[in-house]
Amino acid sequence: MNQIAVAIDGPSGAGKSTIARKAAKTLGFIYVDTGALYRTIGLAVFRQNFDALNAQEVISVLPSININLKYTDNTQRVYLNDEDVSDLIRTPEISLFASRVSVIPEVREFLLDMQRNIAQKNNVIMDGRDIGTVILPNAKVKIFLTASDEKRAERRYIELCQKGVNTSFEEVLNDMRERDAKDASRSIAPLKKADDAVLVDTSELNLEQSINTVINIIRNAQNS
Repeated sequence: MNQIAVAIDGPSGAGKSTIARKAAKTLGFIYVDTGALYRTIGLAVFRQNFDALNAQEVISVLPSININLKYTDNTQRVYLNDEDVSDLIRTPEISLFASRVSVIPEVREFLLDMQRNIAQKNNVIMDGRDIGTVILPNAKVKIFLTASDEKRAERRYIELCQKGVNTSFEEVLNDMRERDAKDASRSIAPLKKADDAVLVDTSELNLEQSINTVINIIRNAQNS
């Protein structure tokens, strides 16, 4: 049987990672959080005290970066040079670094083969901002998840507070809007809905409803 690739795109805070992870577990698919890969590069640049807007400085870090994805009970953990950085990459500051390094073509090329190889070998649900348009343009299922700015910021704020991150709702909202603007306007793989993607707005849906909506879309595609 051919492998099934599911591409889930959308802005930060739309619930992509949580929904994709839960759906993958239910369906027995491998979950790939591509945003975590860019965040890991952002963290590496941050630790070097380099400017994420300076492409040459960012590119100079790439040869020293080794990223591994490991799965425990279908949960993705991200390792930077053998260090588990899964929690460290979730702060607003690293989110901003991730957005900035992601516009650099060499960074995207650095990660492209890794992402496609995983999809070729497994049934996957992969989420990010350009999965259906660039990374997996031939994915059998494409979904674009979104929600209002305020709802997305509220969700991210609660998530960060639960992890002990010292921030405010206003800071999270402003960082999110700044990242949205950068992601949508960048010349390299901008955030946008693929023409053949199903639009799912989770603003008025709770988590369980959102997960079930995505699972139903995938199952319908499997049976078609």
